[in-house]
Amino acid sequence: MTRILGLDYGTRRVGAALSDPGRTVAFPVEVYERRDASLDERHYRELVQENEVERIVVGLPLHTSGREGELASRARTFGDWLAAVTRQPVIYYDERYTTVEAENRLIDAGLTRQKRKVLRDKLAAQIMLQCYLDAGCPETESEPTPLSDPDEILS
Repeated sequence: MTRILGLDYGTRRVGAALSDPGRTVAFPVEVYERRDASLDERHYRELVQENEVERIVVGLPLHTSGREGELASRARTFGDWLAAVTRQPVIYYDERYTTVEAENRLIDAGLTRQKRKVLRDKLAAQIMLQCYLDAGCPETESEPTPLSDPDEILS
């Protein structure tokens, strides 16, 4: 079997995690500092080829309501670019709260602020990818569900 690459998109840094070949466990891999289009393209092509990646999951940073904002739009643009340069399908997956969860885990582990900064993005990618694997690796994007019904709040 092949692996799935999970990415926690950021404008400067992108956290990455990989699944095992059986697609049951996600492992943190790296935090990549974005440079320029040609270096980034080379990096992601190599990462995909070296790890026999068959699919890429890009975390979609949604608002708590489930709506997409500017950052989600940028993540989609990045994912579209990634699909073109790697020639692999890209799936978008809800990544709400993964960075907060990653930060809390690192604080609980007693790591300094500097060490947390180095590890946070790849741990967030691992958390997001593990959720995707646990959901059965859906091959199409599902509509995000709001955390609460806005009509209930207004009544």
